[in-house]
Amino acid sequence: MGSCLSDERGGRAAVGEAARPSHPSAGGCGGGGAEGATETSEAVEFFYRSRGLYSLSTQLEFSLSASKLRDLDVLSKSDPMAVVYSKKGDGTLAELGRTEVVLNQLDPVWVGKIPVNYHFEIVQPLVFRVFDVDTKFHNVPVKALKLGEQDFLGEATCVLSEIITKQNKSLTLKLEAAGGHRSMQNRGSLTIRAEESVASKRVIEMGLRASHLENKDVFSKSDPFLRISKTVESGGTIPVYKTEVAMNNLNPTWKAVRLTMQQFGSKETPLILECFDFNSNGKHEIMGVLQKSVAELEMLQMGRTGASFQIPSSVRTRSNQMKTLKSQLFVDGFLETTQYTFLDYISNGFELNFMVAVDFTGSNGDPRSPASLHYLDPSGYLNSYQNAILEVGEVIQFYDTDKRFPAWGFGGRLMNREVSHCFNLNGHASDSEVEGVNGIMAAYSSALVNVALAGPTLFGQIIDRAAQIASQSVSHNQPKYFVLLIITDGVVTDLQETINSLVKASDLPLSILIVGVGNADFKQMEILDADNGKRLESSTGRVATRDIVQFVPMREVHSGRISVVQSLLEELPSQFLAYMRCRDIKPHFVN
Repeated sequence: MGSCLSDERGGRAAVGEAARPSHPSAGGCGGGGAEGATETSEAVEFFYRSRGLYSLSTQLEFSLSASKLRDLDVLSKSDPMAVVYSKKGDGTLAELGRTEVVLNQLDPVWVGKIPVNYHFEIVQPLVFRVFDVDTKFHNVPVKALKLGEQDFLGEATCVLSEIITKQNKSLTLKLEAAGGHRSMQNRGSLTIRAEESVASKRVIEMGLRASHLENKDVFSKSDPFLRISKTVESGGTIPVYKTEVAMNNLNPTWKAVRLTMQQFGSKETPLILECFDFNSNGKHEIMGVLQKSVAELEMLQMGRTGASFQIPSSVRTRSNQMKTLKSQLFVDGFLETTQYTFLDYISNGFELNFMVAVDFTGSNGDPRSPASLHYLDPSGYLNSYQNAILEVGEVIQFYDTDKRFPAWGFGGRLMNREVSHCFNLNGHASDSEVEGVNGIMAAYSSALVNVALAGPTLFGQIIDRAAQIASQSVSHNQPKYFVLLIITDGVVTDLQETINSLVKASDLPLSILIVGVGNADFKQMEILDADNGKRLESSTGRVATRDIVQFVPMREVHSGRISVVQSLLEELPSQFLAYMRCRDIKPHFVN
């Protein structure tokens, strides 16, 4: 992420300096604009998140229907109602919503929608229960109904990921007895269909430039950038975008601006466009301001005309608060497109393929010692490596159909006495894949017996191996995106080689999650995670196409406010979308 909009500690990255397509119609992989799930500049994303306004969830609506329900009424058919619950970690249920009651129907199609927040980074168990509402309660609002007074027809369970990964986000479940206990009696089935509660997926791309800006500097030309804000009903404004800084330029052309309808509201919503002269001390000087809606900006492009900037007049009068300037804003390109969401891809054939790599360097300590990070507790208490594998794997596995995961180790001495920095965790010479998350756990436990800890800590070969698999997938035109989890206790020794590998891999459908376990100083590792707005640069001067790394030290996971898996996975949908969008890869339902 870039710096906060109000963070004036300097650096052009603070105003979203990141390459973007040079023209609205361009589909290049420049990065910045394509990185966020909502296509904001990185600075704006950080602005919202730092104020608790950035949501990691997607709002869904469930539509429910059932078939062949049990008939518990004597003189008529059952009057069914469905209730949806989320299942918490301690097993308790939290009600999410209820449908209406459908009279005399064993194959109901409920009209009422159930709102649900989808979080990619966590597993969300759901419970669906269907009741036959007694006739005497038909005039009682459904929210006031006491469920214990209604006849239970059946229940079904699943996790939310199972629904949204299905074609058309639709899943049919068999209704069972209470508690999920199976019985010989047919209770019918329940179908759940999920839809995103998105007002619009329309996206506006436009090229903006300015001419004849008034110079604010003495010994050089000004360094202008644009800030775009939308007006709200309360009368205030909310910043929605910042361009990069155009250095030493009074006639700047900024890289393409990309705004979603969620950002600008509607094409008639007034936008405030402010031009500032960038100063490294954070005291940016206003160079001009104007108010235009998206519709008006489109008209400027169609008419090939400019709009004059204004600035507060040095002489204030009641009739003339603003001074019109010679400087103007032009719209050189305007394109209205569709922005597909993460769920659009996942529910139409795209998979997330999980890979894992475990650190077998000597600094972990002898696995036979309880003080070792690799110690396998006979009581079943999981060590940090096992926890990371289990937590991340349990989330990702629902997005992988065959659930066969490559698993490697690095920094270990094998049976032939050679130290390897990329060996198959299962001990097989040619096949690194294991069956499911339990297969990873078993291969890890077995490797601790057959592999001696050695070193140093090298990531390069592991990243190159994952990149090779991702590259092969691209060459075969497979709808796959790969997620490599690296768990390590030490600072990477081959830092520049690792950076070179990451820069090369940034062109591939690959994200890398790094968990730091133990008490090592991981500050150096944070270089690999480009959350400071500066992209990685290889030894040859090549800059990474996009940020593909998320690093989290186990001991400092947001001071315990968020789980390891949430910290690791919160940026993954954005990284996935950045790859798909910059290559103009569309979901399979799009012709």
